[in-house]
Order: sequence, then structure tokens, then C-alpha cells
Amino acid sequence: MSARTRALAVCTALVLALLVTAVLAPLPYSLAYPGMTANVLGADDGKPVITITGAQTRKTSGQLRMTSIVATGPEADVRLPDLVKGWFRTDEAVMPREAVYPVGENTEEIAEHNAQQMRESQDTATSAALGQLGRSGKGIKVKLSLADVGGPSAGLMFALGIVDKLDGDGAGHDLTGGRKIAGTGTITAGGKVGAVGGVPLKTQAAKRDGATVFLVPRKECADARAELPKGMRLIPVSTLDGAVDALKALRTGDTVPSC
Repeated sequence: MSARTRALAVCTALVLALLVTAVLAPLPYSLAYPGMTANVLGADDGKPVITITGAQTRKTSGQLRMTSIVATGPEADVRLPDLVKGWFRTDEAVMPREAVYPVGENTEEIAEHNAQQMRESQDTATSAALGQLGRSGKGIKVKLSLADVGGPSAGLMFALGIVDKLDGDGAGHDLTGGRKIAGTGTITAGGKVGAVGGVPLKTQAAKRDGATVFLVPRKECADARAELPKGMRLIPVSTLDGAVDALKALRTGDTVPSC
């Protein structure tokens, strides 16, 4: 064997070794999928998702569905073949692990962080809803119960659910107009809607569970349009007031914002 042939063989072996290492090495990504949805106007595990005391509530129709994604755990090994497969699927997304799990090093820490964010989201959703209705909240207590859901992304839908149960559209009608409406977005106590991530997967979860309208944070319109399920209508929102107005317009057939 000549020196040139030996050198070529060594180089080929090194390249193959690097390729094998690249294929087998864990990468700092998570794989995400469409998660569960829940009607915040309904019940979860036999209990009302929204319970209001200290104020008269109204019977509602239609649905307001919060949406979610599920992802591989922080300790799961995600390798190059997994990423390649995820890039070519519409029901799967490759996301930086730090974007999915920004806090915590293990499942327990992350679960506690998400639970805390959910509790804070419920408080701000209540404040936003009562503020939108011009109520002080004195004497009104709102309890939100939704098992196995963490994080702040259900804030908008919680707030809309509270508004619908207390006041509807303000004229005796439901905000939903009898439709199945889904959505996502964080909420501040002042009613501002924030971006959340994973919107394309959430629109798929909404479609799977029968929704025909999806409320999306305005800044995520482009992401939502990218892989929008057929027959799903997008409504961009940036405030709770805007979301309420859009749903009123949808019910009456007036002009509704679009992405």
C-alpha cells in the first residue's frame, strides 16, 4: 500500500468517525408536539375550570379552548436523526432546549417553575378580566383549576373565560357565538397579550379538538400562518380588550382583524 493510499484511508476513517460521533452525540434541542387543549368554560377532571364566587355568573355556550405543546424532557437525548426527522414533519418541531426549559436542571425543578408560572398567570388573568369589565374585584373570588398544565400561556384564554362567565359580550350573548374558539397568549394584569412560542403546533392541537378560530398574539402571526391547518381562522390580538372586541365582531359578522 502506497503512502498516499494509507493517508487517504486514515482520512476516510477519521471522517467516518466524526460522522458517527455527530449522528450519535446528544444535541441541545427538544422535540415538541401538539399537546392537550381544554375548554376553560367547561370542566376538567370533574371540576369547573373557572369557579367564580361573590358575583352572579351566566350560563355559557360554545368553547374557549386553551392550547399547549408537549416536548421531550430536559434529560432526554435528542440526536441528529431526530432533528432531521423533526424538520420535515408538520406535527413535530425542533426547538432549542433552553427555549422549552429556560429554568431548571431536572424535571422536578421545571415542574415547580411551570406550576408557579401558572399560578401567577391565573392571578393576572383574573385582574385583567375584572379590569376589562370595570370591576374592582372586591368580594369577587375566582378559582382556576386545570390539572397537568403549567406555564403562563393560557392567560389570555383564562381571562376571556372569566369575562364570558361574568358578562358575555355585555349584551346578553356569549363571546364565543356558540363556536369552538381556541387560542394562546400570556396576559398581564393590565390586559396586554404576550407571545408564547410553539404556535404552529398549538393550531394543530386546536384543529384536532374541533376549533375553527384561533386567537394568536399579533407578533406571532407569521409563525401561525406558516403551517396553519386547513379551515382554521386566525385572529391576531395584542390586548384583552382587542380580543373581546374581535369576538363580538365575529359573532355579529362585522370586520374582524386577520393575520
